[in-house]
Amino acid sequence: MPSDLSKVSILVRREIEARIAGPLINAFKQKFGPEETMDVIKPLIEELAKESGEQAARAIGGNCIADFAKAMNAWSAGDAYEQDVLQLTETQFDFNVTRCRYAEMYKELGLADLGFVLSCARDFAMVEGFNPKMKLHRTKTIMEGHDCCDFRIKLNR
Repeated sequence: MPSDLSKVSILVRREIEARIAGPLINAFKQKFGPEETMDVIKPLIEELAKESGEQAARAIGGNCIADFAKAMNAWSAGDAYEQDVLQLTETQFDFNVTRCRYAEMYKELGLADLGFVLSCARDFAMVEGFNPKMKLHRTKTIMEGHDCCDFRIKLNR
C-alpha cells in the first residue's frame, strides 16, 4: 500500500524529487543530448502533473474554480509561495505569485536550469487534470527571472 504523501508538503516532495531527478536528467543529457532527453522528460512530467490535478479534484471533492482555489493550499503549504489574488469568480481565478520558494530551492540545489521543467511546466497539465474545461494562461514566472508568476485561470463552460 502506498504511503500517504499528503503528510509531506509539495515543496518538500519537489526537493526530494529534484535531488534524485536532477542528477539523473543531467546524466541523460550528457549521454543522449539535451533535446533528446527533454523530449522524453517533458511528456512524462506533464502526464504526472495531469494525474496530480485529477487527484487534487478528487481529494477536494469538486473541480470548480472555488475548489481549485482551495486545492492551491496544498501547493502553498510550508510557506512555499506568496500570492496576491486579483480575481476569484465562478469562471475566473487570477493571481500573481510574488515569492516562490520552489524557484529558490531549485537555485540552491544548482538546478535552476531544470526548475522550470520540474515545476512550472507542470502547471498547465495540472490545471487541465483538475478540470479539462479550465485553461491556464501565464506569460512569466519567477523561475525564468521575472518579478512574479502571472496565473490566469479561466473556466470555459
